[in-house]
Amino acid sequence: MGAFYREIPAPEFEDIRSRILYEDNHLLIFNKRVGEIVQGDKTGDEALSETLKAFIAQRDEKPGQVFMGVPHRLDRPVSGVCIFAKTSKALERLNEMLRKGDIHKTYWALTANRPAKEEDTLTDNLVRNEKQNKSYIVREGGKEARLAYKLIGTTKTYFLLEVQLFTGRHHQIRCQLAGMGCPIKGDLKYGARRSNPDGGISLHARNIQFIHPVKKTEVDVTAPVPESWKGIQG
Repeated sequence: MGAFYREIPAPEFEDIRSRILYEDNHLLIFNKRVGEIVQGDKTGDEALSETLKAFIAQRDEKPGQVFMGVPHRLDRPVSGVCIFAKTSKALERLNEMLRKGDIHKTYWALTANRPAKEEDTLTDNLVRNEKQNKSYIVREGGKEARLAYKLIGTTKTYFLLEVQLFTGRHHQIRCQLAGMGCPIKGDLKYGARRSNPDGGISLHARNIQFIHPVKKTEVDVTAPVPESWKGIQG
């Protein structure tokens, strides 16, 4: 039985095509914008997983169901590299790679405060408050969260940090950077002084590296920074 997808108008179709950073028979890596949701939630807004299903069905003239698994989620106010699996085999293997830490993710973050050290490794225990949809650093209990950061650029107003994630906790980068006195630009939930005009936060999934789960070749993908970041690159 065939699946029914909405028809994507030409301007949106070309926009989606332009933001595909990597694609083969197993994977699709996409440059997510601030405000887009990766997977359906209570808002009822169309998720990228559904948009990409409709795009592939239209582009490839697929009469049946399109598979689009979500191993890697980015928060709605965050932009950048996002992986989708086009086969169940790839999804299962990517999930296992993420669990083992075999997928290496680099983020860029803009902060209004300069970190005390230009580079450091942060290790904290985090507890997630489901009701508030927020994480907190605690002295005892919680889950270990570890990242490394490096100051790679500055302007008159902001500081650009490159962050390497070693664990994948809820709001980890947002919480840990705020915990050292450097909340991310626009992130009101974690102590930023004002919001960004687009309602997002200045956290960008810049690069992802891993060994392809099926082909066993190296995948190394970098996402261009949003237009609002131009001139702030490191």
